[in-house]
Amino acid sequence: MINVMIADDHAIVREGLKRIFANEPDMSVSAEADSGDEVFKKFKVENWDVLILDMAMPGRNSLELIKQIHFYYPKKPILVFSMYPEDQYAIRMIRVGASGYLSKESEPSQLVAVIRQLAQGQRYVSHEISEQLIEQIMNPEVQPSHTKLTNREFQVFQDICKGLRLTDIATEMSLSAKTVTTYRSRIIKKLALKTNSDIIHYAFRNQLLD
Repeated sequence: MINVMIADDHAIVREGLKRIFANEPDMSVSAEADSGDEVFKKFKVENWDVLILDMAMPGRNSLELIKQIHFYYPKKPILVFSMYPEDQYAIRMIRVGASGYLSKESEPSQLVAVIRQLAQGQRYVSHEISEQLIEQIMNPEVQPSHTKLTNREFQVFQDICKGLRLTDIATEMSLSAKTVTTYRSRIIKKLALKTNSDIIHYAFRNQLLD
């Protein structure tokens, strides 16, 4: 039996996933979470084999969550299940510890197949992401500016796009406001921008927001 933990802040999505897995004799939903903070509270105590993680939940940032979970349970697979563009996020999520990335527009049968694949110790990336990864390795100088952000900088970038204040970001990341301000300065420099509005516009232009 594959025990699945579902982490998504939309109840209708969780219910839909539970109905899909209810039809599979080898799958069971063993835990649920509706925020990053709740995932953080549950991942050490709940019985789960595969985590389905929405990357846009309130609370703890998805990058930090994946890193922390992967640190404690490096062999337990995490499937990022999101509406965010695969070509903009999948590689970064996989590099910090996710085992796969799947769009919420995928067919239920594909989701089930990917869950089984991950439970067997394999990874999942689409053909498009495989090609993109090869392109990044072969031609790193032609990649978009945001791919050059570190994970910490990218996390601050995401939170700014959510409209969070720097003090709120500092609290969420357990950092000082001065450190977060430094990250923001690096983001602005690397992306050749000036203001938070510029950062949000950049995110829209590059399809980094759903």
